[in-house]
Amino acid sequence: MNKYIAEFIGTFFLVLTVGCTVIPGAAGVIAPLAIGAALMVMVFATGHISGGHLNPAITLAVFLRGKCPASDVIPYWIAQILAGIAAAFVAVYLCGKSGTPMEITNVPLAMIAEFVFTFALAFVMLNVATAKGTANNSFYGLAIGMTVMVGAFAVGSISGGAFNPAVAVGIGVMKLVNLSQIWIHIVADLVGGALAAFAFKIVNPGDAAD
Repeated sequence: MNKYIAEFIGTFFLVLTVGCTVIPGAAGVIAPLAIGAALMVMVFATGHISGGHLNPAITLAVFLRGKCPASDVIPYWIAQILAGIAAAFVAVYLCGKSGTPMEITNVPLAMIAEFVFTFALAFVMLNVATAKGTANNSFYGLAIGMTVMVGAFAVGSISGGAFNPAVAVGIGVMKLVNLSQIWIHIVADLVGGALAAFAFKIVNPGDAAD
């Protein structure tokens, strides 16, 4: 149970940070920096308890890589999604809601953007947090958080920059994107996570045997 609580807490603060920076319309670099930093510190905080996934796509990638028991996948997903929903309500309560949701007009473009940077996020996470060659390192949280920051800067204006189905659900509840369009993020993110696991096995053949 402690693993699921850790996943809930970490995902909650990640999504809360998204809401509390994006809802008020934080200018310039503030939102991507804050979101990347929130993920970084929560990965450091929960990594030794649950692995610090905080993202259903990451849980899928770690499972396919062979470092997450099948019995944990669904409970992790439930904890992450519930945390995203809870954080969304808290963020709206704290910051209110104004304006209209982001409308994704080019679905293929958004799916590619989400896929590419979720793949990058999962590939980085697997290599810095589960590979033999980087075992017991002290930089894994920074690498993971900064990958999300880079993705938010690069394609946030195209897809909303979720790279995480729990974040997608959260921003849908917050009406930052249309709830009817979060399937774009969920599908692209899960596919990106799955393919990152296979890429990890190809480039780390010694680890893949674990």
